[in-house]
Amino acid sequence: MPPIELLLPFFMSTLVFALMPGPAILYTAAQTLAHGRRGGFHAAMGIHLGGFVHVAAAAAGLSALLAHVPEVFFVLRIAGALYLIWIGLGFILKRSGNPNEVPGSVGKARRAFLDSIIVEVFNPKAALFYIAFLPQFVDPAASLPVWLQLVVLGWFVNIAFTGGDIITVFFTSAAVSRMKQSGYGQRIMQWLAGSVLIGLGIKLAVTDR
Repeated sequence: MPPIELLLPFFMSTLVFALMPGPAILYTAAQTLAHGRRGGFHAAMGIHLGGFVHVAAAAAGLSALLAHVPEVFFVLRIAGALYLIWIGLGFILKRSGNPNEVPGSVGKARRAFLDSIIVEVFNPKAALFYIAFLPQFVDPAASLPVWLQLVVLGWFVNIAFTGGDIITVFFTSAAVSRMKQSGYGQRIMQWLAGSVLIGLGIKLAVTDR
């Protein structure tokens, strides 16, 4: 593994990134608003699995395509943005259901999980983050091969980011638990969640890097 003088700044930087408010935290909060705590947890796990795809791509050198082939980056960026907007519109246009319906139902949680995997995998900026961040802490002279160092470091980053998302789920669900007791409150949460996702989709679509 890399020497301690590389690992210490790596751990510190990772924790700062994990707790810094960003698109993943906003996305997890939106899913929690729409689907309750269970849906938020499933969304966090979906992002977690999608993150491992980026870690594997970085270790295999595939993420470098995004930096050197703009067309690939553009297609992934637009696809991810459109999917975010589509999910957001689904939240906003959805009719209010039974007031006694449990927001965090198994079906909704499973949908949040699958949506989150797709959103994360089609987020080229996440892929570029891993390929730009991880190599700074790799030691070519270490006993482990470079690709395995990238996998180990990426695994830690992904775990830390998931921890930040889970903290977000707890805080968000606690803040809106009273509002969700009424059908009107649920509708407000759906509109708020949908607006956040649409905003994230538009930001992803119009920002090149």
